[in-house]
Amino acid sequence: MQPKPSFLVGLIGSGIAASRTPPMHEAAADAAGIRYLYKKIDLSDLKLGAEALPELLMAARRMGFDGLNVTHPCKQAIISLLDELSPDAEALGAVNTVVIRNGRMTGHNTDWFGFAENFRRNMQGASLGRVVQLGAGGAGAAVAFALMKLGVQELTIIDLDLAKAQGVVDALSPRFAEAHFRVGRDVAAAVAAADGIVNATPIGMEKYPGTPLPTALLRPDLWVAEIVYFPLETALLREARALGCRTVDGGGMAIFQGTEAFRLFTGISPDPDVFFATFASLGG
Repeated sequence: MQPKPSFLVGLIGSGIAASRTPPMHEAAADAAGIRYLYKKIDLSDLKLGAEALPELLMAARRMGFDGLNVTHPCKQAIISLLDELSPDAEALGAVNTVVIRNGRMTGHNTDWFGFAENFRRNMQGASLGRVVQLGAGGAGAAVAFALMKLGVQELTIIDLDLAKAQGVVDALSPRFAEAHFRVGRDVAAAVAAADGIVNATPIGMEKYPGTPLPTALLRPDLWVAEIVYFPLETALLREARALGCRTVDGGGMAIFQGTEAFRLFTGISPDPDVFFATFASLGG
């Protein structure tokens, strides 16, 4: 009997005990008929920080890992330790997926793909003329990149840290010369002129309750997209749906960044339905 292909992968990050990524990947591997072990390497448990990355990457090479996902606080810190970056990871200055082949490590970013694919599947026909994005952190950069890939014509980025918002604009403007970028200061004016808004802040998570903007600014003809997925229905989405806005939650972004990482690790395109079913079974 021909042995099944086997893969050893891991997730490096801090506070990842509740991550749904390992069971989603392993369920997809079972459905695809391959052997797949996904290990959590939780920096919190190990009492380590991003400074441990060189040691951890060396260990992964020596132990025959095929790939790693990385999350906070490692997405930027890992870049200088890799042999190569994909164009998307280079553009975003952040890595969430590392493919290990013949001892060489190549960094990729699948976060932007996760948002874009979720949006494509759930918001067909949504107007992409003017979009307001709230938040310019690590996830915000990936979301802004995704919005440009989706065809947004004018993107206003609003963040309490104006320098962060300007940094995202400066990084993406040369790559999407046909689009218009703005750093927003007046939330009400920006939303009044927008076709849609994206929450790329952590506000709405159970740890950070509330909404990222006054809900009085919402109106029925706006579409509203979230990246928060715990809980799936944030206060922002609840208010938007009550008004009749088209909405998309953050669950799909988490799922589709995972399906793309799985494909990069294995060369196999997994069944997204398996990811969705596993995600839902874990309380999503």
